[in-house]
Amino acid sequence: MTIASVADIRNHFPALTRIYNANPVVYFDAPGGTQVPHVVAEAMTEYLFHHNANTHWLYPTSEETDAIIDRSREAVADLINAAPQEIAFGANMTTLTFHLGRALGRTWQAGDEVIVTELDHHGNVAPWRALEADRGIVVRTARMIPETAQIDYEHLASLVSPRTKLIAVGGASNATGTINDLGRVAAIAREAGALFFVDAVHLAPHELIDVQTLGCDFLACSSYKFYGPHAGILFTRRALLDVLPFPKLDPAPDWSPERAETGTQNHEAIAGIGATVDFLASLAGDGGTRRERLARTYETLHTRGSVQARMLWDGLKPLPKVHVYGPPPSEPRTPTVSFTIDGVHPDDIARRLASAGLFCSNGDFYAATCIERLGCPDGIVRVGCACYTTDDEVGRLVDEVAAIAGAS
Repeated sequence: MTIASVADIRNHFPALTRIYNANPVVYFDAPGGTQVPHVVAEAMTEYLFHHNANTHWLYPTSEETDAIIDRSREAVADLINAAPQEIAFGANMTTLTFHLGRALGRTWQAGDEVIVTELDHHGNVAPWRALEADRGIVVRTARMIPETAQIDYEHLASLVSPRTKLIAVGGASNATGTINDLGRVAAIAREAGALFFVDAVHLAPHELIDVQTLGCDFLACSSYKFYGPHAGILFTRRALLDVLPFPKLDPAPDWSPERAETGTQNHEAIAGIGATVDFLASLAGDGGTRRERLARTYETLHTRGSVQARMLWDGLKPLPKVHVYGPPPSEPRTPTVSFTIDGVHPDDIARRLASAGLFCSNGDFYAATCIERLGCPDGIVRVGCACYTTDDEVGRLVDEVAAIAGAS
């Protein structure tokens, strides 16, 4: 069953009407944050204008706020195949991961170990590094294979020891588009008796997540990477969420999942998260549960994204002076492709593309170790496709990169 066409999807996004330097703007910055559909902004405005209150009090707007938050937990639970009581909200993935790290650190001893990888966004590195200073935890780093921007899984497995408490990896690289073999990492963690954390920030927009199949204990993502507001989401397996010593105020709720949420939350953003999941499900039309409709949406968007990833790869890789990074389209990857041009600083490439209405990000994207291992001290340029990207826009990007490379 097909879902809404790209043309129909685009009608939901006001940002796509923007003109810059007489050119229609193309947003290739999706890996850093997607545009937002009408219905998400409307849900947030509706909350602020008509339901705005704090939680757990006995008057209508407070009770409405509680209900809106509960509905958003249910929506996210459907998105990742979890229970609503396992879904906590927060400022962003990084803040939530620091918070989780503090809780886990209270249960560990000096000399206990965490494994991360060179491919990771540092939002999945710094929280565990902080425990080195605070708790004497040892962080070990699995190598990335620079030629393919994939994890060296054998090296990761070799790092496991009797002191390994957690293996924390990204579901997909926000810098190179690599989709990691999470099943293989989960098996390594299970054999070691270690917990398993997944940074799904770049994976969640492109693959329908199933935490039951993954077998992960924790998973974090951010809704602004899949057409929602700037807010973070943390899944914690209920048996752990009920007992982990999260830092919290004594009078604050001590039940799951609110025991993992510090202070008053961004209620309007949480309302927007629920609307975002419903928007994605709505693209598949009627019929079936929300999870089933999400599955249809993701299947079609994955197919479209794979075609555009190949278009980018096949269009950029043959260009003289252009270097493309990450796994080829034949390997598991997202429609995020990064490149450099000999003799042209990535800042200048990004400015030139922007002047043509092609908005792309450049730098290290907080995946600093990955960029260093790729041998790109000035960073790289990153282009990513979203549900609203057209094939013609991909062609515009390739043509403009060819012009920049040809003039260098």
